[in-house]
Amino acid sequence: MRIDPEKCIGCGNCSSYCTMLGGIMRFERDRKNPTRIYYVIDEDECVECSVCLRSGCCPTEALYQPELVWPRIVRKNFSDPLKIHPETRIPGRGTEEMKTNEVTGRYRRGMYGMACELGRPGVGARFRDVEKVAGALAALGIGFEENNPVTKLMMDRKKGLINPEVRNEKVLSAIVEFMIPAERLPEVLEVLDRVSQEIGTVFSGDIIARIGEDGSVPYLKEIQGRGRFLSINGKSNVGLGRPLAAV
Repeated sequence: MRIDPEKCIGCGNCSSYCTMLGGIMRFERDRKNPTRIYYVIDEDECVECSVCLRSGCCPTEALYQPELVWPRIVRKNFSDPLKIHPETRIPGRGTEEMKTNEVTGRYRRGMYGMACELGRPGVGARFRDVEKVAGALAALGIGFEENNPVTKLMMDRKKGLINPEVRNEKVLSAIVEFMIPAERLPEVLEVLDRVSQEIGTVFSGDIIARIGEDGSVPYLKEIQGRGRFLSINGKSNVGLGRPLAAV
């Protein structure tokens, strides 16, 4: 995203809509007219979500979207909720994660679907950090979800290596997704605990599993034993979908 300095009147309305916060929109003084200020966008920090533009907040229409080409277009693909990922044909982060399991039945008893989400509004994430997480998991011999845009960006899935052309690109958030047998959860959590200390953004983990016949959560003790907690914002699929696979 850019701001036309000739149209900008320095009102600062756009900064209130920025999903990255922290001052990526800053003002400068007109060298020819020091009393006039206008805003500029730190394009290295901008994730191309287009929220400011779609808000209609600019009274002079100074905000505009330049043509985005590879590799910068990756930012919009991951950050603009209205953009459909060309690789997966899914909007948002480009993956449905594990939310449709009541229909697909992919995650049977004894298997855990997992996702590592890097970045959030306000901070974002760069793919060099995504690669650190993917690499740590790949070292365990874990395979990644095929229909996921992060997987599509990997040049070497066995090592979790991201295409070097996009490693420095910043996005609102990105999800590394995979599935493991239940007995591998302790070693996976051990690795995720370690690598979470090596990245420069926020990090959260997701787990999906079929609950026990008695309604128990199979991984609860393992999570709590590590001093972690299950978020109250966790999602429970209630089985309202039309199953496409046998339980």
